[in-house]
Amino acid sequence: MKDAVVQATDVVKAYGDLVAVRGISFSVCSCECFGFLGPNGAGKSSLLRMIGCVSPVTAGDLWVNGLSVREHPRAIKAAIGVVPQEDTLDDDLSVLDNLVVYAGYFGTPSHKARGPALDALELFQLADRARNKVDELSGGMKRRLLIARALVGQPPLLLLDEPTTGLDPQARQLVWQRLRYLKEQGVTLLLTTHYMEEAAVLCDRLVVMHEGRIVGEGTPSALIAKYAGETVMEVRSFETDVRAKAVEALLSIGAEVEEAGDTVHGFGLNGVDLGSLELEGVRPTLRPANLEDVFLRLTGRALVE
Repeated sequence: MKDAVVQATDVVKAYGDLVAVRGISFSVCSCECFGFLGPNGAGKSSLLRMIGCVSPVTAGDLWVNGLSVREHPRAIKAAIGVVPQEDTLDDDLSVLDNLVVYAGYFGTPSHKARGPALDALELFQLADRARNKVDELSGGMKRRLLIARALVGQPPLLLLDEPTTGLDPQARQLVWQRLRYLKEQGVTLLLTTHYMEEAAVLCDRLVVMHEGRIVGEGTPSALIAKYAGETVMEVRSFETDVRAKAVEALLSIGAEVEEAGDTVHGFGLNGVDLGSLELEGVRPTLRPANLEDVFLRLTGRALVE
């Protein structure tokens, strides 16, 4: 893609015999929010670490802002903000000083960093905590502080690795609002998330990753239409014969069917009208298809450790 902010072509990441990313390709446009969905171990964080130039690419080509991650890592790092999964805040410093010191890593002297730091704290409703020590903050406040810290250098590209993990619903809504605002201000966002609603709300486009590969790519609405259809029927029963009859009935009208545990899932793809189906002695649930349906269809319903 011409003028892509991030361009990956056949990118591979291996840790010895373990291959975490298996030859994936994608492009990210300026000012869009691009998401990476996938279960644990899918390769999402490894990919973000390569984009952030903290982990070398094993094979393939990866460009950020028109620069190769192999040849220009320092220039790339200077132009991105990173929100890692882990807490990397300095407990010995105040909330404000965490941001001011961080800005120094990007060449901004402390007297020039205070203004942007306070603006970032205000954006995430932490200005009244500026003088507090980090260990006096709640877990949700620390998460918001990590995002605020990434903004101090006013980067055009922001990498967010599970940005709202551990946040309560109110704090998550605040972060979503602020990220949408940043996108409107011209910041390009790349995020990994386990929250399907978060991906649906924030992402212009996304890829679904599984075992180091991309198994689906598109807008949230296009992915839902392609892999789940308009509606989903769920039939829950611990009785094997009830589930078997539900499967037979769904298949008879052309629905795609998956069975997991005590639940039969029927997907209304290709114009199949699930609402017309009547099941004797069973009260099924009929609901709109969503991104979680796509996620589970592409990556499997079994828990993988």
